[in-house]
Amino acid sequence: MLNIPCPIARSSQLLALLLAVAAIAARAAGADAATAVLRVHANQRAAYPIPRLITGKFAEHLGHNIYNGMSAQILQNPTLAAFPFWNGQTTPDGVAAFQSDRDKILPDLRRQARNQGWPDAELDRLVESYQDGLAGGWTRLGLRDQVPVSPDTGPYGGRAQRIEVKQAAGGIAQWTWLPLHRVRQYDFEIMARSPDLSQLTVSLATGQSTGAVARVTGIGNAWRLVRGRLELGPDAPADAPYRFALTSDRPGQIVVERILLLPADHVQGADPDVIRLLKESRLPILRWPGGNFVSAYHWQDGIGPAEQRPTGPNYAWGGVEPNLFGTDEFIAFCRAVGCEPMICVNAGNGTPEEAVRWIQYCNGSTRTPMGKLRAANGHPKPFGVRYWEVGNELWGRWQVNWTTASGYVDRYRQFAAAMQAADPAIQLYACGAPVFWGKSWNDTLIAGTSPLLTATTDHPLIGGDVSPDTDPLDVYRDFMGVPQVLEQKWKALGADMDRAGIRHPRLAVTELQLFAHLSGNAPANRPARLTRENLVNPGTLAEGLYDVLIYHAAVRLAPFVTMVTHSATVNHGGGLRKERERVFANPCYYAQAAFADFAQATPVGLDLQAPEIIAPRVLSDLRGATSNCAYPALDALAALAANGDLLLSLVQRGTAGPVTAQVQIDGFPAAPTATMRLLTADVPWAANTRQAPAAVTPVDSAIAVAGGQMEVTLPPFSVARIRVPRTNSPGPQ
Repeated sequence: MLNIPCPIARSSQLLALLLAVAAIAARAAGADAATAVLRVHANQRAAYPIPRLITGKFAEHLGHNIYNGMSAQILQNPTLAAFPFWNGQTTPDGVAAFQSDRDKILPDLRRQARNQGWPDAELDRLVESYQDGLAGGWTRLGLRDQVPVSPDTGPYGGRAQRIEVKQAAGGIAQWTWLPLHRVRQYDFEIMARSPDLSQLTVSLATGQSTGAVARVTGIGNAWRLVRGRLELGPDAPADAPYRFALTSDRPGQIVVERILLLPADHVQGADPDVIRLLKESRLPILRWPGGNFVSAYHWQDGIGPAEQRPTGPNYAWGGVEPNLFGTDEFIAFCRAVGCEPMICVNAGNGTPEEAVRWIQYCNGSTRTPMGKLRAANGHPKPFGVRYWEVGNELWGRWQVNWTTASGYVDRYRQFAAAMQAADPAIQLYACGAPVFWGKSWNDTLIAGTSPLLTATTDHPLIGGDVSPDTDPLDVYRDFMGVPQVLEQKWKALGADMDRAGIRHPRLAVTELQLFAHLSGNAPANRPARLTRENLVNPGTLAEGLYDVLIYHAAVRLAPFVTMVTHSATVNHGGGLRKERERVFANPCYYAQAAFADFAQATPVGLDLQAPEIIAPRVLSDLRGATSNCAYPALDALAALAANGDLLLSLVQRGTAGPVTAQVQIDGFPAAPTATMRLLTADVPWAANTRQAPAAVTPVDSAIAVAGGQMEVTLPPFSVARIRVPRTNSPGPQ
């Protein structure tokens, strides 16, 4: 049972009087908006700036977050691997259990193909090909007896695909979508051999006509890596699926180990739209590769020539891990975006020695064995990775080689001693348990690892099960109160670390998102009130407000919370979405990008009086509280930017209607016009889609300032960043 304290903010008599006067004036004018009073004290400067790393992100090999997300490579299962389907369960050791029931695998195969845009007419052929021995995600071109397929072995021991062509124009194919809105040229890479063919054909075609064809020559009995380009004409339809095919126009055998297809404008293998959007958001740090994935990840599988890297199962999430995106690609991605890298090491089935080699590969000179290997892989200059996390959620039985609190203390001691000896300049982060329930784990960690411990982590993935009979706005109201609870619990964690003698204790929130799940059935006598369409989730506007409230809480706890890496980059949690090779942003992307203005700004004092909201406690993670919890409808943060401007961040989380904030600025020579960037929608579950990618985007406007006072009316479900220049200020720099 959770016992969540619920302090109710107390304001001064002056603020109460101001609020009453403003409310009377609003009623006299016939206004419908509730009123809040905000007094900013620009002369009361905090001792610590707002952390630069507070608007970070997290990337994991999960779903289409990296492959068919951050990566520009288009094809599914490009290494023609034996595709393992996860059955949704884990072994007692935390390893994903794979499906063996053919009757369950085949519907999964169909579902995946439909999600990827395969024509329905091709699904039976896809299933038949899979059952005959063709890699999942690929289909045979030709009849079963005329184009037999079978598994084979590649040049470095992994699975390859044998295709026997007994008629002209036989081969294999995959249906996919292309980013034709952006580029018409596509580069392919094929590792293949043939005992009796010297030429193959690569093509892209719609269902009606062939769009592009390339001939691949020089194929022989020895393995060869061949590359080429396909170019589609200006009349090729942009919004249609294309069939990528590898064929032979005469009988013979082909053995293929990999087939890659990338748009010609890729950025060192990364999607240029993803790079552009993250760069525009001023992303400060990116955490990788876990997440659950890291607890079974061995980093040396992901370095060196890509064609020599092994393909294996993804032991956290099912499916294939082709190791096309490893350390070198991660660093290149971060450099293209302009952000710091953060690496979470495998403290599940990994060893301290493996972590040390990883640090040496990233940071060691070319005189060290791993530094020499990095140079041989094309990177003589050290990567300089400063931030390292020792394991992911090892308190959870879904982690490979999960452990107990005392077990993690033992592991952390071994890892920390070895890793800090390898590079004393790195910053280590321990695997803390969520503060909502994990005090016992955290107490054991703090007591058992001091003085090695300086920083710990939290993953507040809060929400839990919620019934379909729930008012969807009650779910939203609950979530809007969670950051206040986290702020209290993080403050208590910092105090615990301080009492244990840890000098300058720090916390990094390395995973964060709304985490409610629809559970159960609606009453039989009435329709469900809560559905997947109106349940707030990471893709909705509510996530943007929630994240900014977390940033506010982190700033108020300075200097304890140093970093937030929000979940996640692409197609996982909230951030960016990539569907049919089109990339668009979730609402939280815009909220995070706007808050990036606050990096390294200096917080200043403020007093706030606003109407209160009661959290209804419908989320299962919040049940058991001893009382209802009140929080203000408006939350605020004020700070002075490096160029001297005053910045305000306001979150209007109320549901009853607009709130008019009466803002009084003391100790600051305000210019007569401020600017506001407002993100809002009619409902908190509003979201962007591929069909309407700009449905929820920010709007800029001007606000008049007179005598240090201004009035801002905020609709419900809104987050605003306001910039007040100094008199004669040159503006943003």
